[in-house]
Order: sequence, then structure tokens, then C-alpha cells
Amino acid sequence: MTVRQPRYSKEEFARRGDHWYETQIRQQVEAGNQGKIVAIDIETGAFEVADEILDVSDRLFKRIPEAQPWIVRIGHRAVDRFGARSLRKPG
Repeated sequence: MTVRQPRYSKEEFARRGDHWYETQIRQQVEAGNQGKIVAIDIETGAFEVADEILDVSDRLFKRIPEAQPWIVRIGHRAVDRFGARSLRKPG
């Protein structure tokens, strides 16, 4: 099993990942892929799209073994949600 280490700070990872997604990738993947996952190599801009995080990251690592992946859920602000949506009852 390969142990991969990040080469950038969390802030730099986010900056690079967001930049690639917003400037190069979003317009290519958004139509017809709502809710799918995109994994972006923050160094090259190479990306893969799949339904699951493990699938998309495996595909990216097969293409680029040293990738530094940034993960985005297409059409959403976050990849996953933690906790309950609301603890209050409606009404």
C-alpha cells in the first residue's frame, strides 16, 4: 500500500483546488453530473469524475500516481454533510 503525503498546506491545497475547479473544470463537468464527485490533481489540473470518492480517487491515482487530489461534489458546496440537517421539527 502506497502512503501518500501532502506537499502543500491545507490553505494552499484549497486555493489550488478551488482555482482549478472554478477556472478550468467546472464548465466541463457541471452539465449532467450534478451530485457526482470530481477529483482534481492540484498540480496538473488533471481530473476524474465518478459517483463515489474511492472510485474517483483510484482513477486519478491510476493516471497520476503522485497526484495531490482535491475532491469536489459537483453542484454542492461540500463533498459530504456531517450531523443532522435540522434537529427542530417543522411548523
